[in-house]
Amino acid sequence: MFFPPHTLPFLFILLSGTLLSISSSSWFGAWVGLELNLMSFIPLITLKTQPFFSEASLKYFLIQALGSSVIVLASCMVVSNLFISTPMLFMALLLKLGSAPFHFWFPQVTEGLLWPQALLLLTIQKIAPMFLISYLLSSNPIIMILTISAAVLSSMVGALGGFNQMLLRKIMAFSSINHMSWMLIAMTISESLWLMYFSFYSLISSSVIFLFHSFQAFHISHTLQHLNSSPFIFMIMPMSLLSLGGLPPFTGFLPKWMMIQAMASCNMFLPLVFLLASALITLYFYIRIFNMYMIFYSPYMKWTFKYQYSKKEIFSIDFFFNLSGIFFSSFLFLF
Repeated sequence: MFFPPHTLPFLFILLSGTLLSISSSSWFGAWVGLELNLMSFIPLITLKTQPFFSEASLKYFLIQALGSSVIVLASCMVVSNLFISTPMLFMALLLKLGSAPFHFWFPQVTEGLLWPQALLLLTIQKIAPMFLISYLLSSNPIIMILTISAAVLSSMVGALGGFNQMLLRKIMAFSSINHMSWMLIAMTISESLWLMYFSFYSLISSSVIFLFHSFQAFHISHTLQHLNSSPFIFMIMPMSLLSLGGLPPFTGFLPKWMMIQAMASCNMFLPLVFLLASALITLYFYIRIFNMYMIFYSPYMKWTFKYQYSKKEIFSIDFFFNLSGIFFSSFLFLF
């Protein structure tokens, strides 16, 4: 089971805090929602009393407490000095989000989590800070320049940081930082665009993390142990990673394709160059995993094998979702 039954109240409080933050009409209500989100996520991290989980929870608590204190300080300065308080709010939200240049804690905390908790950190925990950043963009044009700068820096950090990584959780963390750059740029264009990109990213990341969790894989070598179990597993693992990297014609290419068109129509060519260059670098270390599959997979195919895994429906859904981008891309090319 992904989460034990006794953790359901904490999951409910976590979602309630997120909804409170994005629906609040004041920064005080947003801060209360962020604190509820924080205090409900800490017990989910420390489900097992091990040093790695305790260290990850302590790091996460200290960073989030620092971000919350900066939010409170900036909120108190809104009336007296709006020119300084708004960038302070923006930087505090970037810190909570784990985006560059405040990304230093994100890979270390992700490495100390199990896959279910890592899924929450990579998806749900990003919703409230991203909505609050979008609210800041609508009220202050200076934040748009800071957002574009943070997006370009996040693209480079996410691409170069995961270049020589062999640990899957750190690869997913740096991939999240890289995808965050596309979402930050999408915020400056339209709200519906970044919501679309975030939905695609969450679904693809969830499908990849479900696979890693079912295999109990935390290192690239762990995924290679299941190659000869089934040709279906041989296909689905590298295909999911390539879809996460945005390789056409998989599903992960669709949001990037829409972003490229939107950025070109807004004449944002310089940020687009950095984002595309970082996307090529991330594709390199995904294709490197694919090459390992091609090298270590045995050419001797057994027609009568015993399928080891009982979660066939998860693999089928993952296969269909990542393959559906091929049909959508073919349909769009017709127009």
